[in-house]
Amino acid sequence: QVQLVESGGALVQPGESLRLSCKVSGSSYGDYVIGWFRQAPGKEREGLACVFTENNRTRSVDDRFRVSREVATGTFFLDIDHLKPEDTGVYVCGAFWITPYLSLDESKYDDWGQGTQVSVSS
Repeated sequence: QVQLVESGGALVQPGESLRLSCKVSGSSYGDYVIGWFRQAPGKEREGLACVFTENNRTRSVDDRFRVSREVATGTFFLDIDHLKPEDTGVYVCGAFWITPYLSLDESKYDDWGQGTQVSVSS
């Protein structure tokens, strides 16, 4: 059974940095894409960054969002720099298993984690 489990969410002050983690387990797929998305209050879910395990290529909507992976543990990270109050929301990782490619279109993703809350406030 595939599982994606996020962690690392916190209450932080504007300007700080944060690292979120997404632990993937139970996958039998060879290569896939892991994407990070944000669900802000009252807004639609938006894609932030993704990484393709085949070649470690990444895509990000903003230089403040950097995605990376730790192959040995199957853990994927989202580093967020210079956090702003508008970054507040639930951060969710998703897995794109079937004929994957770098995309932040959430309709392409097959499995999702439960999310981790990030709150940015002074």
